[in-house]
Amino acid sequence: MAKHQPPPSNEAEGNRRRFDPSFKHEAVALGKRIGIPQAARDLDINETNLRNWSQAVADRGSQAFAPVSQRTDVDSELRRLREEVRVLKMERDILKKAAAFFAKENA
Repeated sequence: MAKHQPPPSNEAEGNRRRFDPSFKHEAVALGKRIGIPQAARDLDINETNLRNWSQAVADRGSQAFAPVSQRTDVDSELRRLREEVRVLKMERDILKKAAAFFAKENA
């Protein structure tokens, strides 16, 4: 596994440590082999981070840590469709309320 040299600890100043994608993939692989809690302790990272990384790899595979600009067309299509579903649900809810309002008014 490639060694990760964390920057000097500035966490007291509010700076966050950054991990490159290859480190994250290797950390997830180690977590699968020896367990997430032990891997997190061995790598000196937060267990929650490692669990989140593992979930990202399970959901998106090799694209898990790719920058938005490098994600596949499938990811961008999925984001577009989810946004469209959100808008359609909002429109449907508005129409339901309007129908109930006019039904009540005519009764």
